[in-house]
Amino acid sequence: MRAELKKFKGFNLKNLPEFEGFAPGHRACQGCGTVLPVKLALKALGPNTIAVSTTGCIEIISTPFPYTSWKIPWIHAAFENAASVASGIEAAIKVLKRKGKISKKQKINVVVFAGDGATFDIGLQFLSGALERGHDFIYICLDNEAYMNTGVQRSAATPYGAHTTTSPAGKVIKGQITWKKNLMGIVVAHNIPYAATASPAFPIDLMNKVKKASLVNGPGFIHVLSPCPTGWGCKSEDSILTAKLAVETRIFPLYEVIDGKYILNRKIDKPKPIEEYFKLQRRFRHLTPEQIEYIKKRVDEEYEKLVKLCECFGVES
Repeated sequence: MRAELKKFKGFNLKNLPEFEGFAPGHRACQGCGTVLPVKLALKALGPNTIAVSTTGCIEIISTPFPYTSWKIPWIHAAFENAASVASGIEAAIKVLKRKGKISKKQKINVVVFAGDGATFDIGLQFLSGALERGHDFIYICLDNEAYMNTGVQRSAATPYGAHTTTSPAGKVIKGQITWKKNLMGIVVAHNIPYAATASPAFPIDLMNKVKKASLVNGPGFIHVLSPCPTGWGCKSEDSILTAKLAVETRIFPLYEVIDGKYILNRKIDKPKPIEEYFKLQRRFRHLTPEQIEYIKKRVDEEYEKLVKLCECFGVES
């Protein structure tokens, strides 16, 4: 493992930073699974951070003029180009350090917050370019599995079988007909130093991964599953339970990829029934037993592939 990561002892309940970079009073829906990861990420990164966010839920709920929830420098980017904007900021910081305007020893984090639409779909080309160039920034995908801000349209992150306004569950076609894009596989193929999945249901794990992404020299990518009570049709008080069940049913495994080495953070030997996850969400209420079994088979197959990848390098937790 990289030397800079070995030195990091990790956060725990006794040493959590007091810094809060995202203020209360925002306009998010109750139980929003996007706001908590943002708060946790900024707590892990600290005040020397510049944030970039795309058009989407996080922008709308945090910056209704003339108010803002951001306690750090924040830049709004178009739907597609947050990675390019972050690349420019990172390059500008390098120039300022070279000219002596900023101390070379000062660590300034550049972090992107973008939804699945802006990451899986519209911004994928820009993200790929930034990763390939090796810019030193953190990209956090807040994946609520559809274009929620504009009315719950499907995205490439929408899971198979889910009902959205553009993949409605009818008598013939029952919801989304394609599988969720393997974004982590695409990101890892760029040979970046750090990539990981995270969940708001496991806050310490999420904070540690964001911090690790900031410590490596080069791009860090965090894929966060962010339940949306409005779009998923779950109760606002169940959003964290829903995120937890996504992990415990193997639907959304927690793992890291450090310099190409896969590390499984939470091995699920006895997964909870996938029905427990589905029954909390109206977007899946149309699924037949046959469809559920079909999805379960695919989930288990993908999970076993991941386990084998991790075993190649030695499973860690």
